[in-house]
Amino acid sequence: MKKWLVIGVVVALLLGLAGYVAAGPYLAIHGIRTALAEQDTGKLQKHVDFASLRVNLRAQVEDSLARRAGPEVSGNLFGAAALSIANSMLGRGVDTMVTPMGIAAILEGRATWKRAVGDTVGGDTYAPPTPADPLRQASHRYESLSRFTATVHDDEGDPVVFVFTRQGLRWRLTDIRLPL
Repeated sequence: MKKWLVIGVVVALLLGLAGYVAAGPYLAIHGIRTALAEQDTGKLQKHVDFASLRVNLRAQVEDSLARRAGPEVSGNLFGAAALSIANSMLGRGVDTMVTPMGIAAILEGRATWKRAVGDTVGGDTYAPPTPADPLRQASHRYESLSRFTATVHDDEGDPVVFVFTRQGLRWRLTDIRLPL
């Protein structure tokens, strides 16, 4: 009898753990929404892997710049030098913006703008601004046991894909695939 009780408890714990891991991306999305609504970068750090996100976004920006410049620009000495300088400047911009302090500055600027145009919770200038919700109306999908995506569409209808990666039992935002 004790043997069956122990087996039942172990199975219940394993099912609970599997359920927690499966619900993890949705908990991370909720955590990001809450952190953005409260403008709390400390809470945001729990759900965003800023180091991975910086590396991934920087690579996308550099690739986009090289593609837009084309082989004519990168093929000559002056064009390659200009492209190198532009890559360095854009990379530093990404490195500065994709940090908790950079996100805090963006949120503060957004809050000030929302108050100025009257886009607040109560419509009053002194009311809190309507919270940012970049993952609103996202379509969700598991790509693997440790990769989850949430896709939203920008104003032009292009997809922006938020990639969450499982790190142990926790899910964190590690990449944002921008439209080309």
